[in-house]
Amino acid sequence: MYRVLVTVGLVLGTSASVVCGQVAVPTPAAVAAVAAVKPSSPLDALRFLVGTWQGEGSGQPGRGSGAASFKLDLDGRVLVRRSHSDYPTAGGKPAVVHDDLMVIYATPGRVGLEAMYFDNEGHVIKYAAEVSPDGRRVVFLSEAEPAMPTFRLTYARVGEDVMDVVFEIAPPGAPGSFKPYVSGRIRRTNPDS
Repeated sequence: MYRVLVTVGLVLGTSASVVCGQVAVPTPAAVAAVAAVKPSSPLDALRFLVGTWQGEGSGQPGRGSGAASFKLDLDGRVLVRRSHSDYPTAGGKPAVVHDDLMVIYATPGRVGLEAMYFDNEGHVIKYAAEVSPDGRRVVFLSEAEPAMPTFRLTYARVGEDVMDVVFEIAPPGAPGSFKPYVSGRIRRTNPDS
């Protein structure tokens, strides 16, 4: 009988204790209180990114504008960024449309955050993410690989709903020699993306 009671307790997501042959069952209110308490997530440090953002910037492709959204997904286990930028024809350069998707996550058993980035140009970048101690900046840094550039993407809060964004590239063989590729300022237009 003890085995059956423990099995029932495990299936119900509760612990059961046997005291003099009786089982203590939590009240519905106690079960609801336990369910409402969620363990802290490593993604909590990135909640300042959540929302819909619009902005303008400039860089190698020229001056442009764009929008991005950051949304928690899969019960808060990942943060998904979708981004769209338009760079009109200017100075002899053709118009450029850039779309990308980045999924930010914590890998169980590892410290820190990671991200996978994909774009409409065929780039795939794996990043490690580091949040500043004051929680106002996050830096995504790709691994240095021989014969490949290194990438760094930085979001820095300059106000409650304003961030500076810089995407930098270091040439192959010089992983610390970053040069800005594009930079801009974005403003949150909807905090609940």
